[in-house]
Amino acid sequence: MSQPTISRTLRLVFENIEGRQTAISIWDPNPEPDAQAVEDLMDHIVTNDIFMTSGGAITGKVKAELVERSVDEVYSA
Repeated sequence: MSQPTISRTLRLVFENIEGRQTAISIWDPNPEPDAQAVEDLMDHIVTNDIFMTSGGAITGKVKAELVERSVDEVYSA
């Protein structure tokens, strides 16, 4: 069995105009993302109406989370 492949994603979760949550994922972020820098980025996204979702414009921040995923390959042809 090979070494596991580990990937990290910074997941930014927002609320849109319909009140539904939507997420933006940043692949391979800095190993230790700065909480203030992440919050500032999220504020910038909300304030400048950068992204449009199927539920309309992003209206607020919900949370930011660092997601780590480990994949162990069991079999490969």
